[in-house]
Amino acid sequence: MKFPSIVMLGCGHIGSVLARDLIEILPSSQIVILETDVERAKRALGDIGDKVELIKFDLSNFDALTLMLKRCDLAVGLAPGRLGFGTMRACIRAGVNMVDLSYMPEDPMVLHEEALARNVTIVPDCGLAPGLSNMLVGRAFSMLEEVEDVIILVGGIPEKPIPPLSYKVTWCVEDLIEEYTRRAKIVKDGKLMEVEALEGLEVIDFPGIGRLEAFYTDGVRTLHYTIKGVRNMWEKTLRYEGHSEKIKLLRDLGFFSAERIKSIGVSPRELTAQLLEEKLSLPETKDIVVMKVHVKGRKGAHKMVYEYMLMDRQRGNVTAMARTTAYTASAVARLLIKGEIESKGIIPPEIFGMNEKIFNKIMAHLTERGVNVQMFTHN
Repeated sequence: MKFPSIVMLGCGHIGSVLARDLIEILPSSQIVILETDVERAKRALGDIGDKVELIKFDLSNFDALTLMLKRCDLAVGLAPGRLGFGTMRACIRAGVNMVDLSYMPEDPMVLHEEALARNVTIVPDCGLAPGLSNMLVGRAFSMLEEVEDVIILVGGIPEKPIPPLSYKVTWCVEDLIEEYTRRAKIVKDGKLMEVEALEGLEVIDFPGIGRLEAFYTDGVRTLHYTIKGVRNMWEKTLRYEGHSEKIKLLRDLGFFSAERIKSIGVSPRELTAQLLEEKLSLPETKDIVVMKVHVKGRKGAHKMVYEYMLMDRQRGNVTAMARTTAYTASAVARLLIKGEIESKGIIPPEIFGMNEKIFNKIMAHLTERGVNVQMFTHN
């Protein structure tokens, strides 16, 4: 085996699109994909399957993963959130740079000193949100002298609300359930607090879409380290009206419980994840990604608001969620491979927003692929 320069840790809804883009922008790189479910990965990869090397691999095997990673230049983390912290530690131990998209419950910043000591660059939460949303917050932050409010509204929805949940699965179902159950850290009226996912329900009118509901989810993450002194800072996920009530019902009835039922040998969460994947993939239904990032602050003597708006639609068989998530990660991967990102340690994506040159290159990468973010300013 000739070892690659890029190792992708997992390949599902997002990974296949990311692999295709990496092949296009880094044609001289070899790409190896480590995946537990090889047959699923083959189906996802389709006609590019012969351009990558696909290896059946247990990503929870820390020592074996570390050994594999020592022979590559860059890792791209696409593991389920429950494995994300371990794969990130393996990259640091192996001394390899990483772009990570896993929705891990742990705080990646606790690994900063270890990453510095190993002289590696680890970019956590580098997808759509967190990820692109953080970069936009970082860009606004860099143009203000003081930041008061950071509000992120973001979601993936089908083009039309389809019963029973008005939702289409476009990313890891395991982490989708985690999004509905994990408590979120937010700042409200200057106080850091934890809130339950799905709380803080409100209805907004999103341009071009109409009425959507919004509720708290765990999307602020590293921004708590990099954006200090704010009055309000939170992320809310967007869905069609009525979605959260049905999800709360499933949650309250125990369908998201991770405790195994002895008589059948599986947990309600595992069974629910499988059913949601089967029933809500909806291949004939296209999806939309909507996002609004609102940053309010002060510039000189004046109040200033920066707002970034994104509405992206599925193109062909590539979902909007895959486009906006994968292309953000591939933009950062290219910059790392080419040595244009020099900082070491755990480098949150908002840091790239604070660097105008890097930010513009990432945005150009997205624009070339038809992912267009609009910026609006007002006092």
